[in-house]
Amino acid sequence: MKYEKAKSSWIIQKSIEEDVGIGDLTSNLTVPEAYMVKADIIAKQDGVICGIPVMKQVFDFLGGNVVIETYYHEGDRVKANYKIARISGPARIILKGERVVLNFLTHLSGIATVTSKFVASLRGTSCILLDTRKTIPGMRYLEKYAVAVGGGKNHRMGLFDMILVKENHIVAAGGLKNALNMIYSDPKPEVPVEIEVTNLDELKTVMEYPIDRIMLDNFSIQDIKKAIALRIAADKNIPFEVSGGINLENCRIYAETGIEYISSGSLTHSFDALDLTMLISEAR
Repeated sequence: MKYEKAKSSWIIQKSIEEDVGIGDLTSNLTVPEAYMVKADIIAKQDGVICGIPVMKQVFDFLGGNVVIETYYHEGDRVKANYKIARISGPARIILKGERVVLNFLTHLSGIATVTSKFVASLRGTSCILLDTRKTIPGMRYLEKYAVAVGGGKNHRMGLFDMILVKENHIVAAGGLKNALNMIYSDPKPEVPVEIEVTNLDELKTVMEYPIDRIMLDNFSIQDIKKAIALRIAADKNIPFEVSGGINLENCRIYAETGIEYISSGSLTHSFDALDLTMLISEAR
């Protein structure tokens, strides 16, 4: 996923408004307006850096001719105590943007870091790691961007770019066959169609339709192997996605069954932020 300023500008603006409000009262009282500083952003632990374009966009929004020198590219690995960037400019502007910048950098770098660990665990298999829609409201674009920076792939962005029939849709539609028949009552939809199944009987039913992908929800390793055997016996090449209970400890085991995709909500809802700090090194 390529970073697009237009898609993140509103959340950046809202984040600044949330933090700054009527103004930075502390800096305005303690720091002369003419003071210029240099500040370093430093990693306090190893990880994958993500959010450099966001940092630049925050300071662009705040103005004040801030100059940013970066020592790493987006997606690079950094070690603890290494400097990531140097920010030079008006002290008040840099202090005003400090927390907003760090909030974005630590959050997005945390996602990119855990994603990179999943990707490393899957290396050597043909399985692709996907994210989910389990994101913080308003942060989906940036969080999915961070997954891509970490080496993962994006599932659908929202309800609008893919048909994904899940358990509640099936119940609301009056059954699996009803839902499928309604989807395929006219020519095949123009967007991809994925169906979630919770057991092997549902899988047999779904494979009778021209599905683009099938999600095996909370399947055991044994049942995944049975599902693959059923697919082979039916002479189908529909890709399987496994979801539910996937974590760093078990993702490799699932991938080695031969499934094509693994999706994990933990990439965006159960990660540790990367510990970063900003320290002023020069002031005049």
